[in-house]
Amino acid sequence: MSRILFWILLIGLVVMAIRSKLKGLDARQQPPLHDEPRRQQPVAEIESMTRCAHCGIHFPASEAVHADGHDYCSPGHVRLPPQ
Repeated sequence: MSRILFWILLIGLVVMAIRSKLKGLDARQQPPLHDEPRRQQPVAEIESMTRCAHCGIHFPASEAVHADGHDYCSPGHVRLPPQ
């Protein structure tokens, strides 16, 4: 008797899992019900990049350390010679 109940429960769980998976797929394929236009996310400004005179890494120009006409990625590289 317990084997029969086990198999009935197992088949029921499998059927429920398949149904929930199919409902998820249907929800993704259907268009939204409301006709509101999609709100676009504000586009962040594109920031110019610069290159460290010592190590050559590219990084945002707003984070640059300027010294002797060169851009550096950190104060520690200002003391080192440009390459």
